[in-house]
Amino acid sequence: MEHLVSRYCLLFIIFIFNLSLVPVVKSGDAEALLALKSFIDPFNTLQWQGSSVCSWQGVKECMDGRVTKLVLEYLNLTGSLNGSSLNLLDQIRVLSFKGNSISGQIPDLSGLVNLKSLYLNNNNFTGKFPDSLSDNNFNGSIPPLNQTSLKFFNVSNNHLNGQIPVTPALVRFNISSFSGNVGLCGEQVGNPCRGTSSGPATSPALVIPSSNHKLNKRTKLIIIVAASVAGGVVKDAKSKGVVTMEETEEGEASGGHGGSGDQSGKQGGFWESEGLGSLVFLGAGDQQMSFSLEDLLKASAETLGRGSMGSTYKAVMESGFIVTVKRLKDARYPRSEEFKRHMELTGRLRHPNLVPLRAYFQAKEERLLVYDYFPNGSLFSLIHGTKTSGGGKPLHWTSCLKIAEDLATGLLYIHQNPGLTHGNLKSSNVLLGPDFESCLTDYCLTFLRDPDSLEEPGATTFFYKAPECRDIQKSSTQPADVYSFGVLLLELLTGKTPFQDLVQEHGSDIPQWVRSVREEETESGANLPQETKQPRGSFKLF
Repeated sequence: MEHLVSRYCLLFIIFIFNLSLVPVVKSGDAEALLALKSFIDPFNTLQWQGSSVCSWQGVKECMDGRVTKLVLEYLNLTGSLNGSSLNLLDQIRVLSFKGNSISGQIPDLSGLVNLKSLYLNNNNFTGKFPDSLSDNNFNGSIPPLNQTSLKFFNVSNNHLNGQIPVTPALVRFNISSFSGNVGLCGEQVGNPCRGTSSGPATSPALVIPSSNHKLNKRTKLIIIVAASVAGGVVKDAKSKGVVTMEETEEGEASGGHGGSGDQSGKQGGFWESEGLGSLVFLGAGDQQMSFSLEDLLKASAETLGRGSMGSTYKAVMESGFIVTVKRLKDARYPRSEEFKRHMELTGRLRHPNLVPLRAYFQAKEERLLVYDYFPNGSLFSLIHGTKTSGGGKPLHWTSCLKIAEDLATGLLYIHQNPGLTHGNLKSSNVLLGPDFESCLTDYCLTFLRDPDSLEEPGATTFFYKAPECRDIQKSSTQPADVYSFGVLLLELLTGKTPFQDLVQEHGSDIPQWVRSVREEETESGANLPQETKQPRGSFKLF
């Protein structure tokens, strides 16, 4: 017996000894960072020591021991970036060297397959001009960038010249993004190019449409026309190319399609002064948002999507402030007081993985919800692509895990509030934040849907719902949310739209659908990333 005990004790000691050795071995990311440091930190500003790379200065986020966010800003770093070292950090999602004295050419960063945000402004970079960087010494012309998801663009204080391309991505930025480049010309900098037309830009009009052809009170609240349509200029356009129209019933009766002089000044003030409705800020919204209903009604608008609960718009105010506005289909259910109580309850929800509801407007025949604007798009677009970007790309296994974690955390927070459910969880209702974190939107809205309504949700909605909850007259439940979360995970894992594959091939047998997708991908060796085909550890779908 003593011999057995001694053997187990010896094995235990060896096991503990091996564990103690694990932290001493530097990870691949640690070696990559130390190599990078040797190129850009001659003054030894970065005191990178110790075995845990995730605790090093500037390492803001890690996942499974890999660096996902590195921020080295205003540290007097110099030298040049080494592409070989940087490309080893293949899990990096956010990378910033802002405010240093790094020089030379920006290296090829194609190895950073998960990179979502790159900040290199306020340095001394030279050489060929990349997509977007200010306060350097770049020369040449601006390329015709057309990434409509582009959130920030600043090439000020360089040596650029030529015409600024008129693309959907670049026309959204004003003179502050291009200042300090005396050779630039174009509409954005107020300097017409020689030999070009001085006419208005041909960007499409942004119109909030009516649900019917005749304008009604719901429509007259926000009808916003910007610039021109197919070359036709709006007659009453202001100098900035934006006109806001708030029709009255008298104007409709006379056949007019523009407010008369005595109507143009009413706007939001009219609705509030007449007691017809007001903009109510929720939670911390009144401290973070300083705009009025009038500002909102004057905003230019772009349709982002239409769903079972209503239409969603991107609203750009004259100040440049941007919000997302959801216009609810049903403005009469529930009753006013119930709607107000539910909005106050929903507006108190604040979580990093929820898109915050900031304000609402309620009138007799109009209900608007105001949210933060998320320019990076939806999870659906990330997985499947968009019309402009083409098909989506397979997601890295690490990205899938991070997205799943974000969704689960946000959903759990909602469920911790008794009686609250998301009610419509699907990939198009997941938005990507500034650091590409996943945030739930359109949550807690099914309470606002009239159970006696004859209008049914879109076909796609059904396939995210548990079979027992597909009756639109039944209230949503938290277990049904969990079912929807599971379907979303399968969509994330397979890269397939569940409604399409389920309908065309497998009916409502989701397990069979997933197994078939996995078998197809295994046979073809396509679409799914290697990490998804052979994840570490055991993995069983069902």
